[in-house]
Amino acid sequence: MTTLVKSRVSTNVLSILAAAFIGIGIITVAGHVQAATLHDAAHDVRHATGFPCH
Repeated sequence: MTTLVKSRVSTNVLSILAAAFIGIGIITVAGHVQAATLHDAAHDVRHATGFPCH
């Protein structure tokens, strides 16, 4: 029973840390990229998925 509780807590902590790391990475990249580059990337993704944007 004790091992199961420790494993569950360990998994939760790892999940939270992974989500925080990914979130910080996204915010850092989006914060430092030029606006035109970010717009072009979003525009290309919309075209690639077939979503009309014009």
